[in-house]
Amino acid sequence: MFQTYEPTASASGTAPRVASLRAQFDGLQLDGFLVPRVDEHQGEYVAACSERLAWLTGFTGSWGIALILKDAAHLFVDGRYTVQAPAQTDPAIFTIQSLIETPPSQWIPANMPSGSRIGFDPWLHTIAEVKALSKAVAAINGTLVPVAKNLVDIAWTDRPAAPLEPVSIHTLEYAGVLARDKIHAMAETLKAAGASATVLTDPSSLAWLFNIRGNDVPHTPIALGFAIVKAEGEPLVFIDKRKLPMKTEAYLTQLANILPPSQLEATLAAL
Repeated sequence: MFQTYEPTASASGTAPRVASLRAQFDGLQLDGFLVPRVDEHQGEYVAACSERLAWLTGFTGSWGIALILKDAAHLFVDGRYTVQAPAQTDPAIFTIQSLIETPPSQWIPANMPSGSRIGFDPWLHTIAEVKALSKAVAAINGTLVPVAKNLVDIAWTDRPAAPLEPVSIHTLEYAGVLARDKIHAMAETLKAAGASATVLTDPSSLAWLFNIRGNDVPHTPIALGFAIVKAEGEPLVFIDKRKLPMKTEAYLTQLANILPPSQLEATLAAL
């Protein structure tokens, strides 16, 4: 892991940001909203547009999650950030909690009133997390509420644009195996398992399978995107074509059908 110590966020502007988030609660009948430090790919490094937790709280650690309530706000971090979290956040707004001893899935049933409705962005939580959180709110007769658009994104009026760094081809000299051969091997594995398709959500999987590299996040040469690899037929790659130079687009088009990321959800539903 790479760690930098240059401040990239500030607690000085968090009060109006938290207020802007809370202003959306009544319209959605929410009592709280979860803000994790991850993106849609669950990667350790995220693009500037996905630094929601830092923007909202001032905390710039590599992992944590905030629970914003109507009259309180809690930041859950692990032992690595015992000093950093209090130093970077406004103590008048945020209470620091232990992500290890009392994560949100344990804190909610012990502290939230019966019938509470907690909002979350389903793109930013794993299935295991959602199951644990659902169990937690069910224990207080509450509801875990998926939102159509992240409330932080609505409040973050000057949010950076998604990265559009050019995608390059990782040549056979360094990749060792042709992408087409990797795809064929994966298709054979799917057939043997009795599966029709598999979904790739980790950009490093795309980098390996299709022999491509990018520069969308710090310290890791990946291009953000998704893929669906089928037991039969062409794979689908969901990536912004603006990131594909002519040579790279021509290369990928020989391997897969290229679609915009916005079509992933509908494609999955169709499957």
